[in-house]
Amino acid sequence: MQNSLVAQVLTLGDNALVAAYLEGNEVAFEVLVQRYQDKLINYINGITHDYDRSLDLCQDAFIRVFKNAHRYQGKYQFSTWLYRIATNLAIDELRRRQRKGRFFFHNVMDFFQSGEQSVPLPDCRNCPERTLDQKEKAERLEVAIGSLSEKYKLAFVLREVQGLSYEETSRVLNISLGTVKSRIHRAKMLLREKLAGVL
Repeated sequence: MQNSLVAQVLTLGDNALVAAYLEGNEVAFEVLVQRYQDKLINYINGITHDYDRSLDLCQDAFIRVFKNAHRYQGKYQFSTWLYRIATNLAIDELRRRQRKGRFFFHNVMDFFQSGEQSVPLPDCRNCPERTLDQKEKAERLEVAIGSLSEKYKLAFVLREVQGLSYEETSRVLNISLGTVKSRIHRAKMLLREKLAGVL
């Protein structure tokens, strides 16, 4: 019986999980944590450049959700609320440390486009020399993204790395949709300039 209840909880959407948690179902909160923990750690690490600290900040974000779940109105997606909390924590951390480090990303090169055409990279699977070249390009890209100013980096990471929609990104950052699009476009332009001759 207990297993069937857990299985039912696993199928619930985020908002339903929050509602179930508020009604006393602690498993619902655990499911939310499992659903978002890895993504959130990677996102925070992409801003703070400190994986160990990102684990702590991710935990802090879920503690805030745990304590303030009754304030969640469900007007926007739960992920939007969660990312906003995580973003604020990460920005606070940056302002405390005022230093840069490494940037986490997944296949961000796919997001570099020239007009409507993607910028293709060579297939390096069967060529060790090219594999090394690909690794060097990835490292250069990491450094370039890490060097972006906070406002451009946050918009770029949320939309292009974490895969949030433009609308979700605007809600997380509490800026207009037009500003989000402008910042992402500007981030891409800056990255193209920084990586001229690399990609």
